[in-house]
Amino acid sequence: MSSVRRALPEDAEEVLRLRQIMIESLFASDTSTRWHGESLPTLKAELGKPEADFVAFVVDHPERPGALASLVAGTIDYRIGKSGDPQGKVGFVFSVATDTDARRRGYARACMQTLLEWFRTRGARRVQLTASPEAEPLYVSLGFRPKPDPLLELTL
Repeated sequence: MSSVRRALPEDAEEVLRLRQIMIESLFASDTSTRWHGESLPTLKAELGKPEADFVAFVVDHPERPGALASLVAGTIDYRIGKSGDPQGKVGFVFSVATDTDARRRGYARACMQTLLEWFRTRGARRVQLTASPEAEPLYVSLGFRPKPDPLLELTL
């Protein structure tokens, strides 16, 4: 199996390609890639910040040089501390995606385990994510538990 590595600025286009695969798997009608060009410079800059609170881990595609097989991205957010979490650092996992021809090889699990270790070393005491029904068994096997979600969202 290819090893997990931190994504670099030069991986940005492939990161966006895998993110698009994830978006289309959740929202079949959302096939527009017009936003990629506008997103690319910011993503490249963020991937180039080694001490940032954003990170992406990837596995190179074993059959397609220059392509990525799997991606997981995450951020650490600060929330005012509370009992059991006085530092208030919360990890959030997003953009977990594996290329359709590279699935069922353990790449997403390996990327997730690397991201979880990154969260631990950065002091995050809790990690949150939103899971598709297909991906939920992976996350449960890693120790995630469902919670009632009172989340509301406003698009500005």
